[in-house]
Amino acid sequence: MAAKDRFPPSLLEALDKAKILGVRSGDEHRYTGVWVVVVDNRVYVRSWNDKPTGWYRAFRKEPVGSLQVGDREVAISARHTRSERLRDAVTRAYAQKYDTKASQKWVTGFAEPRRAQATLELVPA
Repeated sequence: MAAKDRFPPSLLEALDKAKILGVRSGDEHRYTGVWVVVVDNRVYVRSWNDKPTGWYRAFRKEPVGSLQVGDREVAISARHTRSERLRDAVTRAYAQKYDTKASQKWVTGFAEPRRAQATLELVPA
């Protein structure tokens, strides 16, 4: 992966520590809170549902947008994750990061194949 496709270390650390970040496709959508994980210094998000008007479909249609973490707003591009190996690693990362009893329903749901298919990698735009 080219250096231009990587977030700076300080931002990567903030994304790794964040439980929720805001994402939006384009510049007209509102920010939607999503769970985020970092795998091999790469940033991933996964959609719980695939609604026609949801953030995941918006990014599939218009992959350029932005994220919010803390007080930072960063231009991003979203890439669909095709690799089963990476999707499995993302599933494991969700289970490790979101390990509270209250999170287990969501972590288990994120492991379902249809949801694993809805994994996007976020890269700097």
